[in-house]
Amino acid sequence: MATLSEEAKSVIAEIHPGYVATADKNGRPNVSAKGSYRVLDDQHILFADVNSPRTIANLQENPQVSAIVLDPATRRSCRVWGRATVLSAGELLDQVNAGLAARNMSAKHVVVIDVDEFAVS
Repeated sequence: MATLSEEAKSVIAEIHPGYVATADKNGRPNVSAKGSYRVLDDQHILFADVNSPRTIANLQENPQVSAIVLDPATRRSCRVWGRATVLSAGELLDQVNAGLAARNMSAKHVVVIDVDEFAVS
């Protein structure tokens, strides 16, 4: 597992939305925008599943994931490759939903990505 640099953590915190790429067990790809990326700790990022049934189905079949946050104006970005865990209940989901409540939203799942590799540019 890789340890995120301070620069990577800063880029992930500042740039929204980001995108997540997944693939099902047969390799059929899917890309989905995510406005909820955040750094969980030095080796994990997360996003909320508000309404992404294909992303969740893909991750349940194939946990490999690639994520990117990108500011097109500055071309500043952070790309992450890793392995996802889908959480359907628990304290972390409760915390995410508390944050989303102000926007009248709620998450069905929280996806935690174990960072295997990352690149900041």
